[in-house]
Amino acid sequence: MVATNLVRTRGRPRKFDPEHGVVAAQSLFHERGYDAVGIADLTKALGINPPSFYAAYGSKAGLYARILDRYAKTGAIPLAMILSADRPVSAALAALLEQAARSYAADPNATGCLVLEGTRSNDAHARDAACRFHDAAQMVIRRYIAQRHPQDADQLADFVATTMAGLSASARHGQGLERLLSSARLAGEALKQALPG
Repeated sequence: MVATNLVRTRGRPRKFDPEHGVVAAQSLFHERGYDAVGIADLTKALGINPPSFYAAYGSKAGLYARILDRYAKTGAIPLAMILSADRPVSAALAALLEQAARSYAADPNATGCLVLEGTRSNDAHARDAACRFHDAAQMVIRRYIAQRHPQDADQLADFVATTMAGLSASARHGQGLERLLSSARLAGEALKQALPG
């Protein structure tokens, strides 16, 4: 009879925490973009096998939707705080653009906006999820403008959204904070000209 040495570990195997996985995967998606991250990348980063991944999230797009929920609560630009009623609309929108520039350049490994970058995804489910968040944020901005400048709300909300998209794309392509802030401030001046007083 051959003796075998069996090494047993004490206790149960460590259980996978799906919420911890969301945090880890968010960094990966933000750094590389949705389309560049595969299931193999995710399972390796999360330390799980594909069946466990699908059991926890359903799909890559399902995980991404959960990441967007988390991002909206913890990492997105705080619209409600910036768009306050006690300041001129143009000043609030200018502050929003400067905050966007800072946010998009904050992490050199994960530049740009996770939501805006997701709106260009090749995956229809991921793109739709990102577009829902983007549209909701744009509606908040539009409603804020419309409270005091209803005739200008659509045009200015579009201008702000377009500027933010440009800042995100420029950050993604390596533009640094000072250049992003310079563009944001120039757009802020244009807003002050459009909404004097």
